Amino acid sequence: MSAAVPSAETTATLPAPAGHGAAATALAAAPHVDEERAATSVPTGRLGIWWFLASEIVIFGGLITCYVLFRIRHPEWGKLAAHTLTPAGAVNTFVLLTSSLCMVLAHEAVSRGNLRLASQAMMQTIFCGFVFMGIKAFEYGHEVAQGFTPVAGLFWSFYYAMTGLHALHVLGGMFAILAVRKAVARGQHVRRVEIVGIYWHFVDIVWIFLFPLLYLASRG
Repeated sequence: MSAAVPSAETTATLPAPAGHGAAATALAAAPHVDEERAATSVPTGRLGIWWFLASEIVIFGGLITCYVLFRIRHPEWGKLAAHTLTPAGAVNTFVLLTSSLCMVLAHEAVSRGNLRLASQAMMQTIFCGFVFMGIKAFEYGHEVAQGFTPVAGLFWSFYYAMTGLHALHVLGGMFAILAVRKAVARGQHVRRVEIVGIYWHFVDIVWIFLFPLLYLASRG
């Protein structure tokens, strides 16, 4: 006879492991969907986010590859790139790096059972996201006012497509972090902090590629 499999309700009410204090209590309260898969020994949520990011890598990787190939054939794009606001891009780079640090602190706080600190760190990440979006909106306004619209040339088409798609991912990440933060404030779904953190770090890494490609390297 096969061994009985505990139901979702039974799993959700399992007591926290002794000796781990508030952190164990918080982690034990996470829903059964966050548990490890028997076949892979990897938490379901972590496995899902890595598969999702694999598809995102294909999208951004394709755009970046196409841009680099066109850039090699069009050295004159360096003069067009000189019209981008490099200081604003540099500030946004710092903002995103700071936001990633906040997510690392949030994950660390969850591992120690300090959900209040984790909630605060995620709120700081969301604030950094708003700052990034505000600076990006200022850049777009400045460039459009100068006549550099998405149809002004192939370089600007790439510029708006790549940075615009990235901005949409930043916005989506902000909403995801906000939703997880609300759950964490209630002591629920604490393991999802790691999942949204992985996504946010990916968004940060993409910008690390876009900033030199669109603002710096194209000036040569």
